[in-house]
Amino acid sequence: MESQARGGTRWRRFGLVMVPSVAATAAIGVALAQGALAASFAVSGQEFKVRVDHLVGEGFVQYGTVIQHHDDEYRPVVVSAFDHATINDLCQSVVIPVPFGIGDVTLRIGAGSDPDNPVVAENLFIDLEQLNADATFENIDIGVAAGTALEDGPTPPAGERVNPGSFAQQAERAILSDVEQVAWATSAGSFKLSDLSLSLSRGTDNECF
Repeated sequence: MESQARGGTRWRRFGLVMVPSVAATAAIGVALAQGALAASFAVSGQEFKVRVDHLVGEGFVQYGTVIQHHDDEYRPVVVSAFDHATINDLCQSVVIPVPFGIGDVTLRIGAGSDPDNPVVAENLFIDLEQLNADATFENIDIGVAAGTALEDGPTPPAGERVNPGSFAQQAERAILSDVEQVAWATSAGSFKLSDLSLSLSRGTDNECF
């Protein structure tokens, strides 16, 4: 069974419309940003952008949950997760407000530009606010309980809030192209990034989209 979808979703509608996503270098980007600009970077309260040309994910699961920011604010998100994902032509960017009169600085990371040497991620989870993509699902089940979906899917990171009876969907495989997403956090068991590049630039003109 296959299905295709094109569109976007925002957190205010996360319980009604859910589509898959990925942030293959978000955790690495956060770590690098902390090292470079630790005084101004808050992991739990800073959103970032990710653009992906093509992704193939095995063992896909998606459900709604709530995350807590550093200021104790709670925010609903859509969690998209994969057992295993290969990613081509990835870009991740985050705009960091820097004090001392510097202003906004954009951290941009790229990887997987060679089609024969993609980025590889294992046990990937992303807390998503917005997504646009073309997607194809294979053997998809929509409306399963989140706890049941996660029994055979990727293992949630420590501290992840999951209501076992909440709405979820799962698929053996998800194929995405032209992905653009805005997210708050991500985690993964491992990342393999080929052709990794990193740059810092003033202002917001160098974001991924």
